[in-house]
Amino acid sequence: MGFGKHSSGSKISALVVDDDTIIQRIHRALLTKLGLEVNIAKNGEEALDLHRSGRSFDLIFIDMEMPIMDGPQATKELRAMGVQSIIMGVTSRDLDSEKQAFMAAGLNDCYTKPLTASKVGSLLQELKEKI
Repeated sequence: MGFGKHSSGSKISALVVDDDTIIQRIHRALLTKLGLEVNIAKNGEEALDLHRSGRSFDLIFIDMEMPIMDGPQATKELRAMGVQSIIMGVTSRDLDSEKQAFMAAGLNDCYTKPLTASKVGSLLQELKEKI
């Protein structure tokens, strides 16, 4: 999954894809506090452009609803491009049917906003075991 490039001392990289600047700040602060290197994209198209330019990330936290390109469409396109990162959907929606539709786009899992230290902590533990 692209994790082999890390030595024991390097940071896990994360991309936060969300159009809400407050959520961007909350998620950046949380992930940085947990020791991740964090990048931000305002929508799915920006996330695709980062990958097309050669960037890669260990984790991608992607919002479901954004202008220009939403989370499900961006996730499908990232997977079609061969992106093997762990992609976590992040949504304010609480209906299981909406989350399942988002999951079907190619997510590894889906969380309700905002991210919390406990949600991300268990994910990081799993990821560190794979590195």
